[in-house]
Amino acid sequence: MAEGEKSAEPLQDKSELQILKELVDELYDFRDCYFETHSVEEAWRKQSDTAQEMQKTLKKLEEKEDQFKHKAEFLLQKGRCLNVAPDFSPEAEECLSRSVKLEPGLVDGWNTLGEQYWKKGDLIGAKNCFTGALQQSKNKVSLRNLSMVLRQSPAADSDAHVKQVMESVAMAREAVQLDVTDGTTWYILGNAYVCLFFTCGQKPQLSQQALSAYAQSEKVDRAASSYPELHFNRAKLFQYEEMYGSALAGYSRAAALDPGWEEPSEREKQLLLYLKNVTELLQNKGKVKARRLRMMLSDLSTSTLGPCASPHFRSPTGRVGSLEARSISSLTHGHNVGLAAVGKVVFSLASEGRMAFTFGMVDSEESYIVVMVYNTAESWGVLIGDTVVIPEPQLKRNSVTHKDESFDFRSIRVDSPLLLVVNGKKPNAQSQIAASVTYKPQSE
Repeated sequence: MAEGEKSAEPLQDKSELQILKELVDELYDFRDCYFETHSVEEAWRKQSDTAQEMQKTLKKLEEKEDQFKHKAEFLLQKGRCLNVAPDFSPEAEECLSRSVKLEPGLVDGWNTLGEQYWKKGDLIGAKNCFTGALQQSKNKVSLRNLSMVLRQSPAADSDAHVKQVMESVAMAREAVQLDVTDGTTWYILGNAYVCLFFTCGQKPQLSQQALSAYAQSEKVDRAASSYPELHFNRAKLFQYEEMYGSALAGYSRAAALDPGWEEPSEREKQLLLYLKNVTELLQNKGKVKARRLRMMLSDLSTSTLGPCASPHFRSPTGRVGSLEARSISSLTHGHNVGLAAVGKVVFSLASEGRMAFTFGMVDSEESYIVVMVYNTAESWGVLIGDTVVIPEPQLKRNSVTHKDESFDFRSIRVDSPLLLVVNGKKPNAQSQIAASVTYKPQSE
């Protein structure tokens, strides 16, 4: 009988520890699926409601502390419970450290401890934990977390940074392959592609891969559509791609899902103000007086093409040959191969949080257009009265409606100041600096 009681004891422990694990799992479900049971209008309560649920779960765990305080599984669940909060917890770190010391093969212990180090800002400690977990077992959580750590870690030089980002994408892709139904992993892959896009030449296919990963995240996991960071990070990519309506909707959604996070609403306001300023300056023709405008346009001629008039000129697409100057009104939407837009600068716009240097241009027919130049150094710009030639311009129409405000204007996108000719000369190499994207540190 005594033997029977003794052998039943570990089974009873296991059963009780399993119940405690399920309690902590329910806590994570409460946090991650909050908007399945609450409206977006209640978003301001999410953090405090989650904190209350954490305290309830913690109380139930502490009732069993005397019984299980030296058990690795119990310490893991207590550490997981405390880890549900967005900030670093010294108590969680202590529980999890003890947990993996007692049982070094505890993959969840290593992963959760790594997340605590991440919140603490200790990237080396986080990386060691996730790497240690992978040595025990290949798993999606360690892979996707390592992907994040690699992107945030400092690199010795630009080549090392590129290598880290490439490794980061590879790890996120491997994590997705382990579970194609995990929305969080797809979201982190999307972030990895965004980073690769800005690191490796802004190739359009990388931008598309990022957007596809974000879309897949929402498709396979209903909870993912409630990640404010997903909407925010995607909105920044939309803005860079000049998809302004989608960017504004993304910022607005992120702000609604996390009212305590100020940056999304600030970005939304900045972008609305930018669009308003652009359209007003276009309507007012840059506020340049008629007499000055006549003087500015009087010296516009074919000779203004500068190097673009040479039969040896190599265009951005690789085409060799002189370009033909065309009026803005005669340009077609999309890429105008073999042609050049020529005009005078009538205004420039320095907006807070800008992604592009923006200026207005008028041609000899007094047609106006907005020009957005990307990847510019802080020191680069054009002045009112400067003559600008845009080889093979990419022209588009922007039609945006957001919260009862509407904007409609045509623009030309230029991916680098080095593609322009300003006052007969090409800008020097120091005019260009690669654009980048930043994340809220714990956003992933």
